[in-house]
Amino acid sequence: MRILSLFLMLSLLWSCQQQAPSNTLDVYSVKTQDGLVSGKLVGEDSVKTFLGIPFAAPPLGDLRWKAPQPVTPWEGIKQCVANPASAVQNPPVPFFAWSEEFLIPPSPISEDCLYLNIWTDAEKIDEKLPVMVWVHGGGFSGGSGTVPLYDGEALAKKGIVVVTINYRLGVLGFLAHPELSEESDSGTSGNYGILDQIAALNWVKNNISQFGGDPENITIAGQSAGSMSVNVLVGSPLAKGLFNKAIAQSGAMFTYDGGRAERTIELAEKSGEEFMEKTGAGTLASLRQIPADSLLKLGGAFWPYKDGNVIPLDFDETFVSGKANPIKLLTGWNSDDNVSFEGPMTPEQFKAQAKEKYQEHSEEYLKLFPANNSKELEETRSTLSELMFGYQNFTWAKIQSELASGSSYLYHFTRIPPGEPNYGAFHSAEFSYSFHTLNYWNRPFTELDYKLEEVMSQYWVNFVKNGDPNGAGLPKWPAFSSENPMLMELGDEIQPIRPPHLEQIQFLQSIYMN
Repeated sequence: MRILSLFLMLSLLWSCQQQAPSNTLDVYSVKTQDGLVSGKLVGEDSVKTFLGIPFAAPPLGDLRWKAPQPVTPWEGIKQCVANPASAVQNPPVPFFAWSEEFLIPPSPISEDCLYLNIWTDAEKIDEKLPVMVWVHGGGFSGGSGTVPLYDGEALAKKGIVVVTINYRLGVLGFLAHPELSEESDSGTSGNYGILDQIAALNWVKNNISQFGGDPENITIAGQSAGSMSVNVLVGSPLAKGLFNKAIAQSGAMFTYDGGRAERTIELAEKSGEEFMEKTGAGTLASLRQIPADSLLKLGGAFWPYKDGNVIPLDFDETFVSGKANPIKLLTGWNSDDNVSFEGPMTPEQFKAQAKEKYQEHSEEYLKLFPANNSKELEETRSTLSELMFGYQNFTWAKIQSELASGSSYLYHFTRIPPGEPNYGAFHSAEFSYSFHTLNYWNRPFTELDYKLEEVMSQYWVNFVKNGDPNGAGLPKWPAFSSENPMLMELGDEIQPIRPPHLEQIQFLQSIYMN
């Protein structure tokens, strides 16, 4: 009898052990809050890759122009091994310096776009690896998390979990209208694309531990409109507690031309009413039935704006007053960021524009930005082209450093990619170096480029890990300080320098940051 009892006890213990949940991260069966997902192994090092995990319900039908809704849980294992649809936008066509490596895949493109991708090299779910969530650029009208140069495999091999996300774009992501505001719980409308980003961050917070990530160590990062989005998220009370660090590459909302986020809800709703008139739709119900492609063909500019909910205050007020979410910041810009966006102008036109815009400050402005002849104008416009983004990111670094000493790191990217005949260190040229994805970009790169790629990607990974880009074997990157402003030049030379155009930036700040 004793032998039988002992046998039954041992059998029970063995059975419990067999049924106990494994700590191993099984790429073919990961538990999320909505159901099991399966990914795939990629590369020689077998990085676990999950493509197209839904973080919100498809924003279709009655959910068009509504805040993102929860995913409907599923049975079985969802296969997440193929690129999800990019948000509705124009078909990808290379232009300026942006070759196909910078663009979304030709298909699929759909309103059903609220998905994210994950790369992780974790072997166990309790490794608590630092997490980077990447918000793509594209002027809030294009782009997706599956752009080839955003591939997260190389960074994952450096010890972080990489997440890229999609969000609604253009008219589907940012249309405001009085009737939409009336039916909303918040009493506002528009900014759906930002709400999508917040929904994705909530998903990451709640699920990333199952992929070996640390939900208490999340960095949000982005470039261009993605960088502006990062700025919005840091300033939004709706994103509180979802991250503790931010990387902002060439973009923020501290523009010296007034700032798109300064639009009021009244102006945004009026623009929405005008758009609805163009469609011929008499009701929201009929507007929601118009095919997305037809809405896209009507054109229009749709951006984040101060709605009193997602963006409650002017950006200057939010950040200078310390009301933004607490973070550490890595930010900067490229030396030829805006060269692709400028149109023709004569010296006389430039000076007339300056006098109208800067009035009593115009004389000082024209000393700092001279345009007495065509050569001076060309040099001045080159400076202003750079400062369209440089001003934004410098200003954020300055504010952040004054709020918390030692918490801000500023860079200036100056490397002209090999084979670039026209656009210099152009807007977007830097992120392939920081993602360590030069191998996806068809350029005649040299050892200098591969060294810069290795250094930049390690700076970014170090910052994601602990809020400081510095590490063994890397050139020392000083924290930014208003008293002694220094930034890191990332180019043919990798070295700390005084910020370029510092006097011009400080003049603009004296006007716009009062």
